[in-house]
Amino acid sequence: MATVALTAANFDEVTSKDGIVLVDFWASWCGPCVRFAPTYERSSEKHPGITFGKVDTEAEQLLAAKFDIRSIPTIMAVRDGIVVFSQPGALPESALESLIEKVEELDMDEVREQIAGQAKAGDDKTAAARG
Repeated sequence: MATVALTAANFDEVTSKDGIVLVDFWASWCGPCVRFAPTYERSSEKHPGITFGKVDTEAEQLLAAKFDIRSIPTIMAVRDGIVVFSQPGALPESALESLIEKVEELDMDEVREQIAGQAKAGDDKTAAARG
């Protein structure tokens, strides 16, 4: 499957669906981004059930800012609408494949429980601070 250009207009629609979406935040002037592109493309061909998106940080500066992208390339993994991984740096092909395996193996019910627990802990801290 070819990669999908992600923009502010389609990002939420693409990443909120069930399943896995990998996002490559990149720029044309970025050497590591350019070198990583063929690896990312090959991986997209090996995994037709996964959406591989690319965000051009020059054209989509607000989108890059929304996710606090400070270094490119940054790879983000979204599963069932939840960001489960985000890390700057080009990954070797073996590391990208390992990341995909780990995201596929996630127990999303457990992930949702962890998020709910963190939110509750945050609410409890806010309530305690208000005293």
